[in-house]
Amino acid sequence: MVLFMKNIRNRYLFLLFFGLLLNLNYLVEGAELNPFNLTDPLIGKKAPSLETESWFNSSPLNLENLKGNVVIIEFFQLWCPGCNNFSIPLMTKWRDKSFSSEDDIKFISIHTVFEGHEYQTNERLESFIKEKGITHPVAVDKHIEGRHTPVTMTKYRTRGTPCIAIIDKEGIVRFKYFGRFKTGPVENFIRELLKES
Repeated sequence: MVLFMKNIRNRYLFLLFFGLLLNLNYLVEGAELNPFNLTDPLIGKKAPSLETESWFNSSPLNLENLKGNVVIIEFFQLWCPGCNNFSIPLMTKWRDKSFSSEDDIKFISIHTVFEGHEYQTNERLESFIKEKGITHPVAVDKHIEGRHTPVTMTKYRTRGTPCIAIIDKEGIVRFKYFGRFKTGPVENFIRELLKES
């Protein structure tokens, strides 16, 4: 009877250990995709090119030329409350504090105006960039006459602003999120992407 009980206990411990291994493997594989197990159709695909009209703080950038870097793209509007309260301060924090010592990370903000065109002009944007202390490259999304949403915003299917997309060193979209999110898991995810060669 004692031997029988030992075998049951050993089998139970083995199954428990094996189950934990499977669960850890699942968690690691989930982290490889993105921190929230998002199912956005762009995740895992080549990042669409940026189609822009003008740039501030930089000459025009091209994602092909940025391969080898993790690229963080923020889609924003200057009058968007969520952008002013969340994504713009977050980009500043990531650029100046969290990842300031990393050479292989690039930050780009794209002004994707889909409403209030008369107010959200390039002149206002230029003043806004200075007022907010934005020092990384800022692009103005390309508009096509008669279309409601600008071109890059449409390609990335952002649904609005703020939206943040993260592209890995191979040029693949690994994260895209519309609205506010928990920043800790995303910062850890960026650190993992930076380790990739």
